[in-house]
Amino acid sequence: MTENDDNNTAIDADITAVAELDACGLYCPEPVMMLHNKIREIDAGDVLRLLATDPSTTRDVPKFCLYLGHELVQESQDGDKYLYLIRKKES
Repeated sequence: MTENDDNNTAIDADITAVAELDACGLYCPEPVMMLHNKIREIDAGDVLRLLATDPSTTRDVPKFCLYLGHELVQESQDGDKYLYLIRKKES
C-alpha cells in the first residue's frame, strides 16, 4: 500500500483495474447508472475503477455494491474527486 499525501488515504497499488469509468461532472443518479452499465461489460472477478465528483457517490456506490453483491475493494477521496475500486461478483 502507498500513502496519498493529500488526504492520508491508503491506496492499494497491487490492484489492477481492467476498466475505468470517469463520471466526473455528473450528478446523481448518472454515476451509478453508468456504473451499472459498465460493470456488465467486465468479467466476474475483474476490477473496475470509478472516478466521480458527486459527493452522493459516497452513499450510492457502497449501497450499489451491497445490493448487487459486488465487492467495494477501495474507496478514497482526493480533494473533490472520489475514487472507487469495485470487484465484480463471481457468477
